[in-house]
Amino acid sequence: MNLGKKIFELRKNKHLSQEQVAEKLHVTRQTVSNWELGETSPDLNQAKELAKFFAVSLDELVGLDSQNILQKKVSNVEKLAGVILTILKIMGILFILYLFFILIAIICFSNIKSENKNISISGNITCTLKNEIYEISLNDKQEMNCPNCSTKMINELAPLINWENLDQSFIDIENYFRQNGGNCL
Repeated sequence: MNLGKKIFELRKNKHLSQEQVAEKLHVTRQTVSNWELGETSPDLNQAKELAKFFAVSLDELVGLDSQNILQKKVSNVEKLAGVILTILKIMGILFILYLFFILIAIICFSNIKSENKNISISGNITCTLKNEIYEISLNDKQEMNCPNCSTKMINELAPLINWENLDQSFIDIENYFRQNGGNCL
């Protein structure tokens, strides 16, 4: 709708004549008639006075649908806020899942470590020396057991034992027996 038609419509809704409007705005009746016919337009000050007189906004007077524009802008902001909230929710869920998997990994890793600690490391070796049979056993409590070994033999074998590497310890015990004229099975 153009400005002239809007002025005409507002005047008719208030049941006013062109003369009455002209009198209130301090213009001639012909000026109001020219505005309504679209032959001329009110200047900015006159438009402000018309808007005030008819109790409408300047946007409404000139036919701008500011309410609709405002609603569209608010709607767009609401849509954007919804998208941002959705993204934040997804990021929050992913962060919680990340923390959950880290926690599971820590628990699993600590269980693997504790399982490794519970593995019993022990072994036996049977050796002979001067027709005597020696059954030597090593266990995870870092104990050596050799029932028929002499104190001297135990004192000579003890430094050969590496509790971190029992395989090497058994090789060293076997070498000890070979060097002293015996052998191990």
